[in-house]
Amino acid sequence: MTLTPLLIETLFPNGISHYLLGGILIGLGTALIYLGTGIHAGASTFLESTLSYASKLSRFQQPKFIASRDWRVVFTLGIVAGAAAYSLATGEFGWTTEVQPSRLFVGGILIGIGTRLGKGCTSGHGVCGIGSGSKTSILNVALFMLVAIGVAQLVFAMGVRP
Repeated sequence: MTLTPLLIETLFPNGISHYLLGGILIGLGTALIYLGTGIHAGASTFLESTLSYASKLSRFQQPKFIASRDWRVVFTLGIVAGAAAYSLATGEFGWTTEVQPSRLFVGGILIGIGTRLGKGCTSGHGVCGIGSGSKTSILNVALFMLVAIGVAQLVFAMGVRP
């Protein structure tokens, strides 16, 4: 199958330039974080280090989290600030999905469990791990995709729609 203009227009009705720009910015950001700190920029680890401020649980009080949490909280807040800046720049506020909040909540909990079981998330494994040639990350991302596709197909077959 070749990427004809019609196929590209069908798959990306709003164009591909913003996806390309987003990918470039994500790549540059993770490269800068790695070059500046030697730490892979996985969002789930960043969240855990940020939680070390509020939680006394030993999992969040690991020396690696405590030592780097100040700049990591800036990164975590930057994710939120970036979304807010986008909303302000485009005038698009509020929910951009038709999915019920309860389903989003349950999905978020399941994703959180999955990131712990997979020892990381798609930003850590998918962007940083694959980019550095990690066999573990390549396997994890393949498993993420297979499970996601399988669950989506199962849920669709059960008649559940967003």
